[in-house]
Amino acid sequence: MHPGITVAALARRLGVAPATLRTWDRRYGLGSSDHEAGSHRRYSEADVARLVLMRRLVNTGVPPGAAARTALAAPVDQDDRGVEVDARTQIGAGSLAPIARPAAVVVRGLTQASRSLDAATCSEIVCESIDARGVVWTWEHVLIPVMVEVGRLWESTGRGVEVEHLLSESVIAALSAVSLVRRKVINARPVLLACAELETHSLPLVALGAALAEKNVGVRVLGGRVPPSALISAIQRVGPSAVLLWSSSERTGQPHLLENLPDQRPAPLLLAAGPGWVDPVPTGVVRVTDFAGALDRLVEVARA
Repeated sequence: MHPGITVAALARRLGVAPATLRTWDRRYGLGSSDHEAGSHRRYSEADVARLVLMRRLVNTGVPPGAAARTALAAPVDQDDRGVEVDARTQIGAGSLAPIARPAAVVVRGLTQASRSLDAATCSEIVCESIDARGVVWTWEHVLIPVMVEVGRLWESTGRGVEVEHLLSESVIAALSAVSLVRRKVINARPVLLACAELETHSLPLVALGAALAEKNVGVRVLGGRVPPSALISAIQRVGPSAVLLWSSSERTGQPHLLENLPDQRPAPLLLAAGPGWVDPVPTGVVRVTDFAGALDRLVEVARA
């Protein structure tokens, strides 16, 4: 028989204080199922599974009372290792429709999950927000505020780089899932998105690719650090309707990267996106500095 896990060990696993576990036990009955008075509290695998679910639901913005009812009602699998429940289900409604939670609630939940290094909950929160509100709203109202706050903590204290890395990977996974859904696209010639040669911050590019895919625009995302030779090769092979090159800093936004690209007929729209490009950009290149502006231009080209 499994000996069970202590309060302290479970609290570390969930990223909560031991007092929180005792409160959930006292208020909602989510405690050790075989605890006896006078003995040390130990949680079985089934107890742990329900508390993991409780934690994830609370992180996504579900009120603790409703989260506890769902966790208690969730069936434990036959191996006693987990619960079978969709955390995105609307509590009490029996519906799988995503819940459009206020931005502040989603931001708070994602921040808590990232600080707890809970990648699964981070992905769940982002996916739920995308399902309920779309990629653009999620990017502007949730992801940017959270990423900025995490980055500010690292810059001011030198701590939290592990939080930033885990959050970035979770967000990229959730956004990439949107891009990978097979759709009937509206453009015969895809849009090509790439980072400048030395640019490593590809998250805005992944978000833009997901936003385009959500609008049924065919897109190819090459990611970070794309050498000029690789970009030229991709343009020749894909024949895109538009090419967007992303740069986040002047170190990576070198104007020569926008020159000497292969001739195509008809010629693709060429966009220099991000704050890194130094004006003036080469003739014929469209300068875009904001997410919405880049998305609008690319959708317009795709529909032409």
